[in-house]
Amino acid sequence: MGSRLRQARNGSLGRVFDHVGIAVSDLAASERFYRIVLSVLGVEPSHADAELVEWHDWAIGPTDREHPVTRGLHVGFRARDRAQVDAFWQAGIDTGYRDDGAPGPRTHYGPTYYGGFLLDPDGNSVEAVYGDRQDAVPAQDAVPAGRIDHLWIRVREPQVSRRFYTTIAPHAGLRLTHDEPERVQLSGPDYSFSLVRDERPLTEHVHLAFPAREDATVRAFHAAALAAGYEDHGAPGERAVYHPGYYGAFVLDPDGHNVEVVNHNQA
Repeated sequence: MGSRLRQARNGSLGRVFDHVGIAVSDLAASERFYRIVLSVLGVEPSHADAELVEWHDWAIGPTDREHPVTRGLHVGFRARDRAQVDAFWQAGIDTGYRDDGAPGPRTHYGPTYYGGFLLDPDGNSVEAVYGDRQDAVPAQDAVPAGRIDHLWIRVREPQVSRRFYTTIAPHAGLRLTHDEPERVQLSGPDYSFSLVRDERPLTEHVHLAFPAREDATVRAFHAAALAAGYEDHGAPGERAVYHPGYYGAFVLDPDGHNVEVVNHNQA
């Protein structure tokens, strides 16, 4: 999925994923779903063609031999208030998409956490969320509505995945914020992703990319991962096919997800 990315993400450093990419079984069907629900959160595609549709930090593309379909992922998108969460969920239900949890408080996630959940055409869980994280950082540093707030990825062994992500954390802007046998959470200043184990099927085939300010950080990420025994999936270098100055490197995490650190080399 990283190989199909088209847009640079100026201003994303330290706050959000550079991008998250999934492969979908029917691009037209998934594009329709995400256009409907993300437009309620105030975002429209930043790029769209027959190979890729992007909404800033979220990208979908068709399956092929290199990109099997993504399943079992949970992604939460930031809403500006509870009413926007309600509207997101209602827009999906009114268009015939499947409910995965009606809007309401989820205080087990946080005292002011409010979310609504749908299933996309491939069965991935898609949420709009509003809550206490919005109040935890200065407004100028907050994730805008419609951007990724969090991911949940079901893995074989959370502590094995923990080792991988703490290895790359210094180069990916991450810190360990929750550490239990069945759930590990890593965070940036205003986003998070969790590695969990439960009774449901594993998450498959996600591309995660984290931003860097310097090419040297990209090289350090790749070197640290390979020194720890992880699998190379693309050596550091410029990928001008995406855009001039795009400098990235790729490795595989223990569950086979494609993990990238990228410097766009754009002001």
